Formats: sequence, C-alpha cells, structure tokens
Amino acid sequence: MDALLRARAAGQSGLLSRAQALAGGLTPKAVQWRLSRGRWQVVHPGVYQTMPGRDGWETQAVAALLHAGDGSSLCGISAAYAWGLVRQAPDAIHVVVPAARRVRPVSGVVVVRSRHASERVDPLAWPHRTTVEHTVLDLGASRGSDRAVALAAKAIGLELTTSERLRHAVLQRPRQRDRSLLLEVLTDVADGCESPAERRYVQDVERAHGLPRGRHQTPYGRAGRRDVEYEWGIVVEIDGRLGHSTWAEVQRDGRRDRRSLASGRVTLRCYWTDLVPTACMLAGEVAHVLCDRGWHGRPRSCGPACTIDERSPMWNNTPR
Repeated sequence: MDALLRARAAGQSGLLSRAQALAGGLTPKAVQWRLSRGRWQVVHPGVYQTMPGRDGWETQAVAALLHAGDGSSLCGISAAYAWGLVRQAPDAIHVVVPAARRVRPVSGVVVVRSRHASERVDPLAWPHRTTVEHTVLDLGASRGSDRAVALAAKAIGLELTTSERLRHAVLQRPRQRDRSLLLEVLTDVADGCESPAERRYVQDVERAHGLPRGRHQTPYGRAGRRDVEYEWGIVVEIDGRLGHSTWAEVQRDGRRDRRSLASGRVTLRCYWTDLVPTACMLAGEVAHVLCDRGWHGRPRSCGPACTIDERSPMWNNTPR
C-alpha cells in the first residue's frame, strides 16, 4: 500500500473498506491476496482489518460505520458512550443512515434510518456520531423524561453543550417526547424571577403532598434571597441550573448554607433531577425535616405510585 492508504487505515483503527482500498490503488487481486495470506481479515462484508489482532469498541464502531457507508454515524446509546455520557459500552453498535439507504444486516450492528441523519451529525467528532444535543434527546425519547434531564445535566456539567444549544435542538424536534417538560427545564430565567424549577416545587412537592406553603424569595443580607423558607427554621434552595455549578458557585452556595445554619436554619438543596419525573422522594425528605423541626402535620400520598406512606410510623408524632 502507498503511504496515503496506510495513513487512512491507521486513522480508521486499522480498517479499510473495499472501495477505499481500490480507490487507493490496490487491484481486486491484490486485496484478495492479502486476505488469503491472512494479512487482512474480513470484519464485515467489504470491510477489512489491515492490522489483525486490533480490536476494541472503537474499532467495532468504525467497522460498523464503514459497513453502513457514507453519511452514517453512531447514534443512541453508542453515540452516548462515545461522548462519555454513559459508562458501559453497549452490546451492539447503533448506527443511523439516511432514510433512502438500505444496509445489509450484520451481526452486532443495529441500523436506524432517518430523514434527519445528515443534519444531526457532529461535523468534527470521530468516530462520526450524532451531536451531543441530539444524542441526549434520542435517548430521552426512548427512556423517559428522567433519563433525558439527567443526561442533559451531565452533558452540560461535562461542558459538552449548553442549555441554550439543547433548547435549540428541542425546538427543532416537534415530535420529541416530553417536549414541553424539556423546554421548561432548559428555560433560563433572570435572577429574582420565579424559575420553572420553583414552580415545579410548589406544584409537585408542596401542593401534591399536602405540605405547608413556604414563603418564596424571602430577602436576607444586603441583596440575597432564599428560594423557599418555612417558619420552622427550614430553608429550601432550588437550583434551577441544569448541570454542575462552577467551583466559585459551589463555594458561594456552601457559604450561604453555613450562614443559614449559624442563624439556626437548616438548608435543603435540591435540583431538577429531584423534581423530574416525580418529586415524591423529595417531598418525603422535606416532610421528615419539617416534622423534626415542629410541623404538626402529615404528608399525603399523591397517587398509587407515590413513595410516601401515610401510615408510616415516621408520622406518629403528628396528630391525625
């Protein structure tokens, strides 16, 4: 092989397609000779490993892309693994191709056809894969709102994307599952305004579970505000930012919580992932702290799937 063809194979985990080999100057007879001598190995029909013994998930992913042809890219759980959004490598390689393409089925490769295959590919990532934003939304569409919010938070925390870019991707997908919820989660609000997360807290934690209504946006210090404050010395801070805070913000929140504790108030800090898809566990935790601090009430279950047990001995110190 000439230097350019060798370099191409090296950049593709040692793999070449038959079309690439022929375009690089090899004859069909030369390709067959390498295969018969064991210098190359067939991975998929028309896809060859020129460095036998080289294996691994990325090699399998590139082989799947070469088999699927131009315009293909990793998608779904495979794209999420390539981006570092999930830890465990998937059993099969998931590939998306243009809707008009027909790909021969092979073992270990799942092929999906889409009208949007070409427009949702990240132009810089290798192996080719869907963008971070569409990867998050694809998995959210198949695994539910809690998974979508958790993946969005992780992607933002890893600085792979931003809330604005995710929101733009949602707006491009009118049939996205839980679209309204995702737009709500990804809405940025100005400081001092009641955030979507705070509205969720009132609706899904306080009202749905019979908890007392706290005072919202109460002032403290020179210019500070507390998200929710209860008369029993309990403060709930609702972080409506998706993803991890910066180090400076973590320090600021820590100082704020310590000052509250020094003044006799206990701070409970919650996030979007505590509110979506269900806030039942958070409501139980808040109710438990309220009872410990003097609330003479009892939380109620919000439905058959609620995790709060109204008959639990935990509430025995409160009147029925």
